[in-house]
Amino acid sequence: MDDDLDELYEDFLEQLANKTPSEAFRKLRRWGVDEALLTKVQERYEEEALAVREQGIAPSVVVGGRSTWYTGPQSKDKYWPAIRSKLQKSGWSAESLEELDKSTSQIVGLLDHPKTPEFSTKGLVLGHVQSGKTTNFTAVIAKAADRNYKLFIVLAGIHNSLRRQTQVRLRNDLIGEHHDQWIELTNPDSDFTPPPTHAISYFASNNRQKVLCVIKKNATVLRKFREWLRGAEDHLRECPTLIIDDEADQATVATERINPLIMDIVDSLPKSVYLGYTATPFANLLIDPASSNLYPKDFIVSLPQPKFPYFGNEVLFGREPLDAEDEVFDGYDMIRIIDDSEVPLVRPASRADADGFVPSITGSLRTSVLYFWLATAARRVRRTGNKHSTMLIHTSVKTSVHESFHEPLARFQESVQDRIQDLDPRILGELEGLWKRENAAVPAGEFGLAPVDFDEVLEMLPSVLSESRIIIDNATSRERLDYEGQPVVAIAIGGNTLSRGLTLEGLAVSYFVRSVSAYDSLLQMARWFGYRSGYEDLPRIWLTEELRGWFRHLATVETEIRRDIDRYMAGNDTPTSFAVRIRTHPSLLVTSAAKMADAVEVYSAFGGRRIQTHFFDVSPSAVEDNLSALRGLISSLDADHIRVEADGRHSRYLWRNAGYKAVTRFLREYSYHPESFESSNDVLIEYIEKRVRQSELLTWNIAIVGKPTGDPSATVDLGHGIAPGRVVRSRLEGDVVDIKTLMSRRDAALDLNLSKVSKEQPLTEEEIFTLRRVQLPHTGLLVLYVIDKDSAPNSKRPSSGTKRVALDAPDDLVGFGLVFPPADGEDSQAKHTYVSADLSGIEIEEIDDAELDALEHEELP
Repeated sequence: MDDDLDELYEDFLEQLANKTPSEAFRKLRRWGVDEALLTKVQERYEEEALAVREQGIAPSVVVGGRSTWYTGPQSKDKYWPAIRSKLQKSGWSAESLEELDKSTSQIVGLLDHPKTPEFSTKGLVLGHVQSGKTTNFTAVIAKAADRNYKLFIVLAGIHNSLRRQTQVRLRNDLIGEHHDQWIELTNPDSDFTPPPTHAISYFASNNRQKVLCVIKKNATVLRKFREWLRGAEDHLRECPTLIIDDEADQATVATERINPLIMDIVDSLPKSVYLGYTATPFANLLIDPASSNLYPKDFIVSLPQPKFPYFGNEVLFGREPLDAEDEVFDGYDMIRIIDDSEVPLVRPASRADADGFVPSITGSLRTSVLYFWLATAARRVRRTGNKHSTMLIHTSVKTSVHESFHEPLARFQESVQDRIQDLDPRILGELEGLWKRENAAVPAGEFGLAPVDFDEVLEMLPSVLSESRIIIDNATSRERLDYEGQPVVAIAIGGNTLSRGLTLEGLAVSYFVRSVSAYDSLLQMARWFGYRSGYEDLPRIWLTEELRGWFRHLATVETEIRRDIDRYMAGNDTPTSFAVRIRTHPSLLVTSAAKMADAVEVYSAFGGRRIQTHFFDVSPSAVEDNLSALRGLISSLDADHIRVEADGRHSRYLWRNAGYKAVTRFLREYSYHPESFESSNDVLIEYIEKRVRQSELLTWNIAIVGKPTGDPSATVDLGHGIAPGRVVRSRLEGDVVDIKTLMSRRDAALDLNLSKVSKEQPLTEEEIFTLRRVQLPHTGLLVLYVIDKDSAPNSKRPSSGTKRVALDAPDDLVGFGLVFPPADGEDSQAKHTYVSADLSGIEIEEIDDAELDALEHEELP
């Protein structure tokens, strides 16, 4: 019986090459197959297809009614096995290949079966910057081609360089040895031009070749392609098409010319899947789902975080914890701060000052260039990893500013070469000191690599300097980065052409002061994300303190978005029944104003969460105001309700059943740091008042938690007999005072009755909120702390990559935590709207229609 089932199942899979699943089942039934056996075939097929979709590698949110048909690669496949073999030979691990196989099978399973009579599907794949999105969509194309999709359109950004790079990758990895089975309508050196042969011949039923077209998002090219397709309108009715939109948030969304043209192409194909790929999905997730547009109405897929040695935002900059259970890494010590006083030396103050600007190769820029040559030399000593070595300098969008760097850098390079050749002790001492400092900051042994001595580096330096080239890569430059030949050592200066999709091979050092004020632009400028095999200890990034804070914030935003997708997947929601939350920032737009024109408001709800201050304004006036706000709160509370507890580890004061107005008054008087995105008075007070209007949060328990001490000098007198011990919280190194964690999970349960709770392990966050729902379903908890102004780092605390330093505040700081009970119906009744800052005074260097107009005239090879 099992042999009969296996044989029949193979026959069924063969039928799927030219039939939908229902048609294949009908044919088996016409063969007279026993119904019981046919039922087993159907159950096996549905089980295998569902297993592919739900294997959990790439969490996805899917419209519930979408059919599940793809069961994964089969033995007769040609294109995916060829890609897999090539990647394996290039050094991909078995684990990475399996992850790629599973995630791409999930995506293909969300496409429509190619024999479905008519379909127009729209989906979005959320990747990570410089994490292998091209490899992923190449594998998706291969698997779709193995299942008889015929036409493949790849929209490859807005620059010739990215379009060419994508075409080369697809030619090498996808077409490869199967070139006779593919027709390429474009090639590396030319975008789409209507071929002399009529379009009908490419899509006629007797032509079994696959058709590939890699097009730049250029209005002229898209119009030509649209008109050419119209010549084969009837034949396209039977042509299953996959449209891959690489960098789907760029030019595709809310541009007056590009967007309608892409929509025209999508609408002209009766059997099409539009699949956007992006690492910055902010614009795509804010499209109006009700409009006829490219909103991912059918599915959203979140690709997994690549395995180390991928360097992403969080690995480099760390992020904020999203809840008390969230253990986060503070990032490697690879970030170097450019002092604000140096910025005018490398970037003109305004666009008007760009012409005639000459940068100074001094300070941090000088150090970063010297370190780049040292790191390149060290990589040559090791002889592992990528053969190319690149440094990125990105200070402005203006091409004249890019050009201005060439001569000063060339003079500097020549000077260093001469001085090393002359064994100048000053330059040798400077180089050795720099190398030793950087080696100590990020020890090679942490990555399983052998350290490289300075003498070995010095031996390689002359050849590195002689081969190092300074390349200006922008829309007007003739010389471009080209990694197709011999090993490249390049200092690349550029703007938008370097900021979208284009891979900077062997990127080791980045110097970045570009003025960008939108999430998506900022992340795309950060070409330093990616794989760093063989030199994991060597990458360095120079940027300003402000930019470092922005990237840390964006790491938090990205994590929240992906968690939302995970949660919606588990909750059986669809892309048309939810809106992914995007946390805002007081100094950054989520995306350009045009792309947010149809956006619904972004919400955050605090039910079942605890919020705590960890950024602090340490100006004397703010510190004084906060101590005054705390004393004012205590004086307003009813002393009869106080409970004092000291257990040898903590001292606690607790007031029960205080009115909510005491809490909102304190929050209104408290001085917040601008970085406190959630814990700010407008956000919190409005949320509390919304819950109050629903007869919730009318009463609060208020606590002060301090360190127990028998020394009166270690306490702070707050009046009314309240004198808690100061708690100790050191800060992270940097200009912003960030203590990271203020409140322990234990403190979130200090007003609960735990007498009947029998647990050997501490309560989890979930258990605490379950108890709150039972014992105090409508009561909030405010926990206050007085932080010792002289708090110093704990020498026994294990290092997590970011250095801690003394708090060094002018007086003791006041911090607080808020514990909100879970709220039924939170999503519809008790949301808080984030608002964006007024950025009218900030110059935003953002690709818009005007710049796209200029790119229309970029020379097409």
